[in-house]
Amino acid sequence: MAKILIVDDEEMIRNVVREYAEFEGYETDEAEDGMQAVEKCRKNDYDLIVMDIMMPKLDGYSACREIRKSKQIPVIMLSARGEEYDKLFGFELGIDDYVVKPFSPKELTARIRAVLKRAAAPEAEKNPDVMRFEGLEINMPGREVIVDGVPAALTPKEYDLLFYLVRNKGLALSRDKLLEKVWGYDFYGDDRTVDTHIKMLRNSIGQYRKFIVTLRGMGYKFDASAQES
Repeated sequence: MAKILIVDDEEMIRNVVREYAEFEGYETDEAEDGMQAVEKCRKNDYDLIVMDIMMPKLDGYSACREIRKSKQIPVIMLSARGEEYDKLFGFELGIDDYVVKPFSPKELTARIRAVLKRAAAPEAEKNPDVMRFEGLEINMPGREVIVDGVPAALTPKEYDLLFYLVRNKGLALSRDKLLEKVWGYDFYGDDRTVDTHIKMLRNSIGQYRKFIVTLRGMGYKFDASAQES
């Protein structure tokens, strides 16, 4: 049974998330602020954290950064702010998903299931190939990307997105397909999530961004023969 830590300074929000999570069969624990969340993570193990950003004592971003120093626990952030900058900042920290308040409890539950499913996926499901495209080297089993001989610092979701694009190189992939296969859900997705991560990924791989081709009105594909425009 997965154990979820729910972190929010609003008791009503904690109650709603707890009710739906426990209905799904998950075990839950709660924290009222970021400081309490950090302390609980030092003492206990959790399979997932659902955490608000704006909280007293220690905000969600800072709490996530502190927790990640010792434990790699998947995190879904809750926020009343839906600007691209806020999402981008969160994803650069390595969070797994971002949900804007007010949210649908059913949608949040679907995202919780998806994140837990990804976290539990066995290593054997990963493609063992190491691929090279000019100066871009992609080591899937080692979860490493090398750009012109230098390791690239990608976020966890950037790795997942790049690996999926490369495994399906040459194929046109819609945003919905990427949401379903990389994020693990389809009906609850937001196209902007894909576009934001594509932008981050392109920045991370420098000149080899040319391989990630935009298909106008459709999505993206990895094209190893693409030339810089």
